Amino acid sequence: MTLVPRAQVDVAIASETAAQLIAEVRAGGEAALLAQAERLDRVRPAKVRVDPAEIDAAAEALHPAVRAALDEAIRRVRLASEAQVPPPAVTDLGPGAQVVQRWQPIERVGFYVPGGKAVYPSSVVMNVVPAQVAGVASVALASPPQADFGGGVHPTILGAAGMLGVEEIYAMGGAGAIGALAYGVPDLALDPVDLITGPGNVFVAAAKRLVRGVVGIDAEAGPTEILIIADRSAPARLIAADLVSQAEHDELAAAVLVTDSPELAEAVIPELARLASSTTASARVTAALDGRQSAIVLVDDLMAAAAFSNAYGPEHLELQTADPGSTLDLITNAGAIFLGQDAPVSLGDYLAGSNHVLPTGGQSRFSSGLGATTFLRSQQVIRYDHEGLAAVRDGIRVVSDAEHLPAHGDAVDSRFTE
Repeated sequence: MTLVPRAQVDVAIASETAAQLIAEVRAGGEAALLAQAERLDRVRPAKVRVDPAEIDAAAEALHPAVRAALDEAIRRVRLASEAQVPPPAVTDLGPGAQVVQRWQPIERVGFYVPGGKAVYPSSVVMNVVPAQVAGVASVALASPPQADFGGGVHPTILGAAGMLGVEEIYAMGGAGAIGALAYGVPDLALDPVDLITGPGNVFVAAAKRLVRGVVGIDAEAGPTEILIIADRSAPARLIAADLVSQAEHDELAAAVLVTDSPELAEAVIPELARLASSTTASARVTAALDGRQSAIVLVDDLMAAAAFSNAYGPEHLELQTADPGSTLDLITNAGAIFLGQDAPVSLGDYLAGSNHVLPTGGQSRFSSGLGATTFLRSQQVIRYDHEGLAAVRDGIRVVSDAEHLPAHGDAVDSRFTE
């Protein structure tokens, strides 16, 4: 694992600062959030809570083409999310003995939408839609105040939220915003949430780690990752384009190609240089591609490529091989998997219908991306009648006595005595 390229991001180093910012908000409420915005975002909002009229106006002001694209993204993500909702199930264990599996939505959720190097209306869609599909009744959205917009939330983010009917939005960012969502802010009429989802920087990740247990969290999102498994059938220019597409997110973004073709590896290098020098975020892309987290890895065969990828556990995995379906059979760990040349990661970022909030930093080994089930809790309902209980009475007695917890057995036996 030490040979796997990975960005060096230590959430723990941000914990002390994040804890201080959270404590300030718990003690000072809206005044603390305003002071943090002035200090960290270089702008003091006129107010933290956004007026509903501003949200409606932002939705109306969206460019028609942007609105149409977001409408289609919403439609597709909604359809894919609906397929994730498990149906209730009843297990009959004997006469008069049933266990019912039911799924209950989380009551109140807070969404964090970052506002750093880019604008993310797509993240609004990816967070809000599956929560709505799951049946979450109450939602609040936080996004950092923008100096370019007088301390308000970016209007495109407001507009996307307005399209989805989100009415509770706050111009607050970073660890302070996570603390506000977790503990509430009475003077803003911001009630605490039960779950916080959405990506952010290292301070947001540290804050989510600190409030976990007070609330649920989706994951500690790190820098974005793309890993491409490709053989000699893959066009070098498409490989390079897809690596650059993710490298433009952040200087710490990971762009990794794993191939069994030395010829492809050699062909990709000049294509990367060409695209990196000509793209809009050239400096950011170049820094990401030159970082220790990015690499071209040569392996003996596709079996070895899959083994490397499974050890890495990428956020985004592209399979650009002659037979991507067969390669897929070798994959166990990935946030989302894109099959073939016509399924680039950019498709999943916006309009595939899949969710783009995915586990990073190898967390796909034990967690999955955001979806409707993120916002659902499994509950078991036990239905036994007298006959059903009688059938297991002796077994409960034996086990409870063996555990030196006889009152457990007594509670059952009491139902069979006058």
